[in-house]
Amino acid sequence: MKLQLKLCLLLLLFIPMQVQADTFTMPGSVANDELVKPFPQPYVVQKGDTLWDIAQEYFADPEKWLKIWEQNLYVSNPDLIYPGNEIWLNMQKPKKPEVAKKVEPKRPMVKLEPRIIYKPAERSEAPIDTSVLITALARQDFIDTKAIEGVGHIIDSEDDRLNYGANDRVYMSLDVRAKAGDRFNIFRTGDPIYAFDDEDNKTLVGYLVNHLGTVEVISEEGGIFRGVITQAFEEIGRTDRLKRALPTDYSIKLDYPDKPVFGHVTYIRGNTVEAGQGQVIGIDLGSEDGLRAGTVLGVYRPGKLVIDGTYEEKTYRALPEEKIGEIIVLAAQEKASIAIIQESSSPINIKNLIQPISRK
Repeated sequence: MKLQLKLCLLLLLFIPMQVQADTFTMPGSVANDELVKPFPQPYVVQKGDTLWDIAQEYFADPEKWLKIWEQNLYVSNPDLIYPGNEIWLNMQKPKKPEVAKKVEPKRPMVKLEPRIIYKPAERSEAPIDTSVLITALARQDFIDTKAIEGVGHIIDSEDDRLNYGANDRVYMSLDVRAKAGDRFNIFRTGDPIYAFDDEDNKTLVGYLVNHLGTVEVISEEGGIFRGVITQAFEEIGRTDRLKRALPTDYSIKLDYPDKPVFGHVTYIRGNTVEAGQGQVIGIDLGSEDGLRAGTVLGVYRPGKLVIDGTYEEKTYRALPEEKIGEIIVLAAQEKASIAIIQESSSPINIKNLIQPISRK
């Protein structure tokens, strides 16, 4: 009898706890309004994916990679995910708001007459994937010739390795004041960028910069700074240079210039002959022409001069320019900029024309 009484008491204590638990959201769940686009269940990891990139794509906030990892703890190392891995998110079901019933007053019946509305035709712009722009901004930059040495460099690591990645601790030399928490981009100087003048002469105006990752200062002792690598896009090594990390603007506003500006493609990353969608190029227009990160421009192929064979005498006709692509400026110096090709219908070459997009 006493045993039965004890069992009854235990059941009475247990039942309200279980009912109450049903009213709470499981820890680590994600509300739908946190996502910028629907998250597939599961998300299958592709080659080159990182939790940082996945968080940027679905939350528009790469710092939320930890929220993804804490729900997929079968991944032992968050820096090592492999193609084919499945990523799941526990989605919180939104509560339906209680709406008070309203009694609609009776309204008089109105007989509708058809009307014709005349409006001028409007051009519908295709949506631009700003996540591509943000990723490109995080991994490259354009600096002038005076800044190629940066403000310091990597000296060594705590364990004497030659190459470093995320979460590795390193020693640094800095030519500027820095305190714990300050962040620096680790970079290597890439190809030179030139601008053309009216006589087709080119002038060096800066360098393309490849970001290898980001390092955060921990402490300083005897002029040597300790740091931890918080991001790594490529292998990082001794002598790689440093420049102050500027916060990435995740709310980039696209800008279509109204005033006429005319320039040329002066550089294709990797010094290749042709470029296509997703590639970085240099143009001889810059901040003095009103360009900034987010400016959208068109790429045009010059019209050819051809002979019109319908005439007995040799008659030349100039064909019109043809739009072959659109670009978005990533970084602008005074006289030149680097940009990413958003779309292209034909191969883009050096000397192709750059000008505002016709919005007729």
